[in-house]
Amino acid sequence: MSTYLSQVWQLLRNYVRDISLQEMPKTTSVETEAVLPLGKSIKADKSVKFAQDNLQSDLCFQRLKESLKKWTILKSGLTSKIGDQTSGTLPSEFCLRVGDRQMHEEIYDLLGNGALKPEIVNELMELLVTGKKIRLELLFWRLEDFYRRWCQGEFIDGTLDDNLPQKTRLKLAAQNIALGLRQVDIYTGLNVLILLLELHRYAQERDELKQKITFYPSAQPDTDNFFTSQLLRIINYSDALEIGNFSSIVGQFLKGGNFRNAYLGDANLTGADFRGADLSHAYLGDANLTGVNFSGANLSGANLGDANLSSANLTGANLSGTDLSSTNLSGANLSCANLSRADLNRADLSSTNLSRADLSHADLNRADLSSTNLSHADLSNAILFGANLSEANLSSTNLNHADLCRADLSGADLSHAILNGTNLSDTILFSTNLSNAILVAADLSYAKLNGAKLNNARLNGAMFLGADLSSVDLSRVTLNDADLSGVILSDADLSGADLTDAILFGTDFSYANLKSANLSGSNLSGAILNGADLSHSNLSYAILGGADLSDANMEKMTWGKKQQWQDVRGLETAVNVPEALKEELGLN
Repeated sequence: MSTYLSQVWQLLRNYVRDISLQEMPKTTSVETEAVLPLGKSIKADKSVKFAQDNLQSDLCFQRLKESLKKWTILKSGLTSKIGDQTSGTLPSEFCLRVGDRQMHEEIYDLLGNGALKPEIVNELMELLVTGKKIRLELLFWRLEDFYRRWCQGEFIDGTLDDNLPQKTRLKLAAQNIALGLRQVDIYTGLNVLILLLELHRYAQERDELKQKITFYPSAQPDTDNFFTSQLLRIINYSDALEIGNFSSIVGQFLKGGNFRNAYLGDANLTGADFRGADLSHAYLGDANLTGVNFSGANLSGANLGDANLSSANLTGANLSGTDLSSTNLSGANLSCANLSRADLNRADLSSTNLSRADLSHADLNRADLSSTNLSHADLSNAILFGANLSEANLSSTNLNHADLCRADLSGADLSHAILNGTNLSDTILFSTNLSNAILVAADLSYAKLNGAKLNNARLNGAMFLGADLSSVDLSRVTLNDADLSGVILSDADLSGADLTDAILFGTDFSYANLKSANLSGSNLSGAILNGADLSHSNLSYAILGGADLSDANMEKMTWGKKQQWQDVRGLETAVNVPEALKEELGLN
């Protein structure tokens, strides 16, 4: 008690000293300036108010600190087996110095006049975890019991003679502090919720406490009620005073919390901190989650359909199997997130960071991924039918066996991407960068590739039925065994390309650059090569029946000894035909 009185005396001395400052002349000494904020003059009313606020805050903290200790003290002469308890229910055999009724009244008096500040909470937690005489489990059970009763409206629904919020409101009114009945009740309940969240987070990091202190803000889910709505009712109750009230008071203390199976549909949780929290199988449909921090959180199996997650932080979050259909994720950070088998149908992912995210088997049907960063992401077996990926960064992305049919990839960067067996049929690839990409056995039928870059790409066994590759950069590309029948490659750059054993039936190579290209063993039946540059190319064993070589440049071209030239058209107008070939064909 003497220690407590000395602390109060020191605070009173500080209070008197602060009042005396405002009575000093405007010309301050160096010593006075050292205790004042830089560039601020002394004003009596503000100085007094500041000192009074600090004094009141410090006194409240001291009272709260002493009360937290007092609430866990057993009556003298009694011992406790609390260390063996693992249940969240208050053991009936404990006889406490402060009974429930007195404790509840003290909670309202201490916590009913405003929201706890983070610095106060930090100091209290430091006291609780270092105080040897404080029984954390017992304190948790007692606060949790109060919280449960508060959630059920037990205190605010009390009779006139037994209404704790009303009694506290009248006490505050006597101190000229004007607060409504609901304000007192909401502040009290939310402050207790904050303390419980902090105790839970601390306990879950320690093996000896994690089984004894487990807090469910929305009540523990059971088999009868899959979803729990207790927390949603609290949010709505708090926000009845002012929209966003719950988020501004409790939002920063939600990290590491247990919200599994919680029903939070349409909730306003703007800017809340859910870092490392468990929200698995929770329902957050239509919720306002703008700017929320979900980094490292577990959202597996959760439903976030139609929710607003714009600018949210979901780095490293577990979203496997999560419903994100029609969700607004624009500008969100999902780097390294697990989105495997997630439903992102028609979701807005524009300008989102999905670098190194796992989107394997995800449903991104008609999703908006324009200008999104997907570099090094895993999109294998993902469904991206009709998705908008224009200007997206997909460099080094894994798109093996993904379905990109009718997707828009115009201007996208797919350099070094892996697209083995990928469906790119009828896809828009205008000015897309596919340099050094691997597209083995990919289906590019009817794809629009005008202005695309495919230099150094591997397209072994790829299908290009009806595709338009005119003016496309295919230099040094690997197309052996690829089917390019009927494809338009006019003016395309195929210099140094590998087209061995490719199917080029009726392909249009007019004015294409095939310099140093390897066309050995390919089927060029009916191909159009007029005006093409075939200098230094290899046509040995190629099938040329019906091919058109008019005006083609055949300088230093290689051909086979048993090459079949019958039915080849335009040889008489071809230029730089090797002399040996002229003699063989009797063109001299």
